[in-house]
Amino acid sequence: MDEQSIPFLLVVATGTTTVILGSALAYVLMQKHRRVQEPEEISIKSGEIDCDKYPGGRVSVYYATQTGTAETFARQLEDEGSDHGFLIDVVDLEDVEVVDLTSKDRCDGDRAKAIFLTSTYGEGEAPDNANIFVTEMESKLAIENGVEEEKKESDILAISEDLKNLDYCVFGLGNTQYEHFNAMGKIFDSKLEKLGGNRIAPLGIGNDDDDIEADFESWKDEVLWPTLEKNYLKEGLKVTSNKTNRDFPETPYHVEFLSGATKPKSFVDSGIHSSGKHYFSAIECSVTVNRELRSSLDPGSTKHIEIDVSRAKDFSYATADNLGVLPVNRMEDVESIAKSLDYNLDAVFTLSGSQNHEWHGAPFPIPISIKELLLCYCDLTSAPRRSELKLLACYATDPIDKSALSRMSSKEGKAEYRKKIIDSHIGLVNILKMCPSIEAPLEHFLAFCPRLLPRFYTISSSSSLHPKSVHLTVSVTETMKKDGSIYKGICSGHLAKASSVRIFNRESAFRLPKESSNPIIMIGPGTGVAPMRALIQEREYQRKTLKKEVGANILYFGCKRANMDYLYEDEFKKMKKSGLINEIYVAFSRETSKKVYVQHLLEKNAGETWNLIGKQNAYIYVCGGVRMGSDVRETLRRICVSKGNLSTDAADEFMRSLADNGRYVQELWA
Repeated sequence: MDEQSIPFLLVVATGTTTVILGSALAYVLMQKHRRVQEPEEISIKSGEIDCDKYPGGRVSVYYATQTGTAETFARQLEDEGSDHGFLIDVVDLEDVEVVDLTSKDRCDGDRAKAIFLTSTYGEGEAPDNANIFVTEMESKLAIENGVEEEKKESDILAISEDLKNLDYCVFGLGNTQYEHFNAMGKIFDSKLEKLGGNRIAPLGIGNDDDDIEADFESWKDEVLWPTLEKNYLKEGLKVTSNKTNRDFPETPYHVEFLSGATKPKSFVDSGIHSSGKHYFSAIECSVTVNRELRSSLDPGSTKHIEIDVSRAKDFSYATADNLGVLPVNRMEDVESIAKSLDYNLDAVFTLSGSQNHEWHGAPFPIPISIKELLLCYCDLTSAPRRSELKLLACYATDPIDKSALSRMSSKEGKAEYRKKIIDSHIGLVNILKMCPSIEAPLEHFLAFCPRLLPRFYTISSSSSLHPKSVHLTVSVTETMKKDGSIYKGICSGHLAKASSVRIFNRESAFRLPKESSNPIIMIGPGTGVAPMRALIQEREYQRKTLKKEVGANILYFGCKRANMDYLYEDEFKKMKKSGLINEIYVAFSRETSKKVYVQHLLEKNAGETWNLIGKQNAYIYVCGGVRMGSDVRETLRRICVSKGNLSTDAADEFMRSLADNGRYVQELWA
């Protein structure tokens, strides 16, 4: 077979991870067994391809995502592939194992070619649908390096034979505000080489703190497509696009409208799209308490919310876990979308894969009405990415609308896009009003409209004290827009008024020391105090109910003013009076001419802090914005130098050891 027909595999992954190898191999083997029991359809188009239309052969795009960015980028490549002479398949990374990257049924030639787009998620966590794949990579390396006591020769042989047939390169997507910038890109780039892969291009970098779409566009236009064309197209061959100005982009969905109301079907995991599994697993629970935590002097709002989980059979949580909440759109926005696109809200439909597109599973419960779809599963108000504006332009029939959308989606229109879309808080519902000529059949709307993602809140209650109730501390987002209207956060606004919510639980990194006698230092300004409240409650349970010796509890909290937004003030003062909290240090940023933040108080108490962490084995918990987290870490490093008499390098190593041993835990957001 000639070089031009060799297929190309493209992998898109999102997230970072720190893998603990102890039971990783057993976990992977267990998951493999699950796959055998519940086989998931892998979206790989088989059979001959039209070599005249696709002279470069097949490109399979594997994605792993937590927020949808990776899949969005994958769909862009799918849409552009034929213009460059390649047939693009898009595949969920959850549906494959490491060996699948080079399996014979995926490749028409002797070698497999793979490109990984890998984003960083949170503080070193892999996205849900990349966990198994990343763990499997680590486990295979552990076997090969002799880490596992019981090595299997067949597994080692599979490594040396299979991945040595893999050519690959990696583009990483991350955010420089986070400490582990682009960690997953680096992990994939390094581990695949160690597993025998052949890197064909150096690691590319994207930064979401600046303009990750521009980084991705530059990479795909200046690196990806030229590399593919150079290696897999005959020299001098020019590919002609078959698209016309009115051709809609391909959509992976086929919509079938049904007559009459129909209840959603039941699905096993193998029938559900990985990015939408929380839509099926979430349970609806009643909100029993909703009270304001700020005073009337503060124009903002922070709510203490309690959710009754006593009747939820399959729900449980651990102290300071993360609660996933499924938001609901406002009805006025739903009606506006339906009016703009001439949709019947009462119409009921079901979905399947469109022609030339494999079915990856139900993205949300189906059959479903358009009304429920728009209320619960479509992001109607978040600012669309420039790539999504580019897609919308394809559906505009008015040249003025098309030109405006195309201009803002271009590299040259980045400044206009930021000013008119990002800074103005313009979402899809607004764009359809401003560009009324947009016409999109429902299956196309589903392809370009982002999903309404869950929001995660760190639980502010102890599961030991409150096993039948989950407490949340929610800052209600309201921002004045340039036109004078108010932009309201979808999930916080929903929680502020809802009588019931759909929820699911996710483990967090916040866990108390195994030895209750260890001191803890808790640093959480604003709503970052939520997990600290939960940890203190759990220490109260340990002391009063379990009769354990409990170490010192030191709390650092920050807010604007004592009479405005001192969250849980009365509660914390009672805990201080009872001796449960040993010290409370509160930074009021607006009460003095010079702003005071938690890191300033931490440095002021440098001696006490070093005594706790350097001599008493204290655990440190930090929750809040990434910049605050960075400032706190730097302050702690300086304390190690000044009070612990450590060199700068030794202080850095000490801080790393605290994190590695679970004594320094952060949960930060940008």
